[in-house]
Amino acid sequence: VGGRKVGKIVSTCVLDIDIYKNQPRVIQHTQEPNTEQWIGTEIQVLVAGNWTTYKSRVVQYLRQLAIITPYARLEMTYSNRSDEKKGMNFKFERRSEQMPPAAREVKHHPSSVNNLLVQQLLERTNAKTLVKFLTNDLSGITPASARRLIERLGNSFEPDMDPADLDDKLVTRFVQVLRSADDLFKSPDGGCLSPLGEYNLNLGIQKVVEPDIIATARDKPGAYDGHPFIVEAAVSLGGKDAKEGITVVRFANRIPLLFEGGADVATRVANGKIKWSSYKIDHKRDKIGVFVSIVSTKVPFKGTGKEYIGDDIIEIQQSVKRALQNCCQQLRAHLTKKNALRDVKERKSRLLKYIPDVSRSVFGILEAMQKRKSEEAESGPRYSSPRKRIAGAGAGSSRQQHLKPTESEVFSVLERVSNGDLTEDTIKEHLVEAVEENVNAGIGFDENEE
Repeated sequence: VGGRKVGKIVSTCVLDIDIYKNQPRVIQHTQEPNTEQWIGTEIQVLVAGNWTTYKSRVVQYLRQLAIITPYARLEMTYSNRSDEKKGMNFKFERRSEQMPPAAREVKHHPSSVNNLLVQQLLERTNAKTLVKFLTNDLSGITPASARRLIERLGNSFEPDMDPADLDDKLVTRFVQVLRSADDLFKSPDGGCLSPLGEYNLNLGIQKVVEPDIIATARDKPGAYDGHPFIVEAAVSLGGKDAKEGITVVRFANRIPLLFEGGADVATRVANGKIKWSSYKIDHKRDKIGVFVSIVSTKVPFKGTGKEYIGDDIIEIQQSVKRALQNCCQQLRAHLTKKNALRDVKERKSRLLKYIPDVSRSVFGILEAMQKRKSEEAESGPRYSSPRKRIAGAGAGSSRQQHLKPTESEVFSVLERVSNGDLTEDTIKEHLVEAVEENVNAGIGFDENEE
């Protein structure tokens, strides 16, 4: 184990876990001079189990861990003693040099305490008065707020009383008032948390999933029952090995959650609270990846397995929804532009398809007109009947009359045909230029823009 800077020594620890006491057992702990100027942290884990049964889950966990820790290099080696060909090796290289901010230890918020916790705080406190205890051992309480709180507690409490004098009955009353006096305290501060960050989340997903497009968002810090939390989310489209429909990947305090995903708040929101069609996304045919990371001082897991977060906490549910909607809005802007560009290419392709035939027909008409003009020059002009001339002179709207070429313009065009300056190829070139100019100008951006 090494730090962020080159140290004088390198520490090596070999640990085991006492699963009954949930405590580490130190098997070996040595320190040696850092002669190779080694820096960093290396962790090796040896796991024994039924590989055949849990192989897919182990690989899934490793892939999701690589997403949520792009700043780490992960490698797993499986060796099969009976058949070497069945051995496998997974490796995910580090992609980011930006580490998430370290979590800070903070004092308990008044809204998050219970009887047992308050009794433990009373036993450890050095405060000699109740006012000092409230302001020094809990967060978000000013001296003025502490005195107003004591007034609400009743006659059994005094500002200068010793906290050690609180018995079980007074502690119960104390906790009840603390949890109900939200108007006296500041909201929990999310600055103590250690979210991954949008930049790292984006890199992690790109590294593992390799999607076509991706959008990330972080919602503003929130709180429930006095515990701060932050929700980060990402939505991707396409990708390596992606499946049609919505695939939800969940993290809690940067730990992948693999089981019981159907009851999780992220899955419930993605499948029931987001109108994907409003964002030009087909949730049944498109390959949609939904990634939700929740960090909190107390993650509200459901059940003893701690594998999913229920959707009954409205604050977290709404935060997840806002973060996913933010991602979808980013994707909608991209998809709108992409679809418009696709329509431009399709329209341009259709127009270019008919240019050769149109060029040939137009040039044929011009040749016929030039030939007739030459014959008239030799034998004299041909006159139509007076009735037809009168009818032709009055026909057509003002717009048609405006668009009708003048005799000088017609003469100029026919003269160019006669001289060979205007050919079928030049007509084709002019038509291609007109299609390029008008189609791209009509949509408002360059077709090569991504």
